[in-house]
Amino acid sequence: MIERQETKARMSRVVKHNGTIYLCGQVCADATKDITEQTQTMLDKVETLLEQVGSDKQHMLSATIYIKDMSLFAEMNAVWDNWVPEGYAPARACVEASMARDVLLVEISVIAAEK
Repeated sequence: MIERQETKARMSRVVKHNGTIYLCGQVCADATKDITEQTQTMLDKVETLLEQVGSDKQHMLSATIYIKDMSLFAEMNAVWDNWVPEGYAPARACVEASMARDVLLVEISVIAAEK
């Protein structure tokens, strides 16, 4: 069974299938902020969504991070490293990408297991 939540014409915010949770791309709360703040608020949104659907950071399986400019990689990683619980790092990819809006510096897509 596939369960979709917050489904619109283009996408669902969350899709659950066989105990696996797929989140749509998450971006920051305020795109006028720097990479540190954008990364933190983006990850806060991921954490909230995971908790709402029966998962958490310790159950992340995979994360794909899209960063506007690799010159921001170290600053983004500093926030990421403090956010991910020790011993629970997911499989991860990070790529430089053009963003849907020019002011966005980072976006993440997460796959997690249910608790």
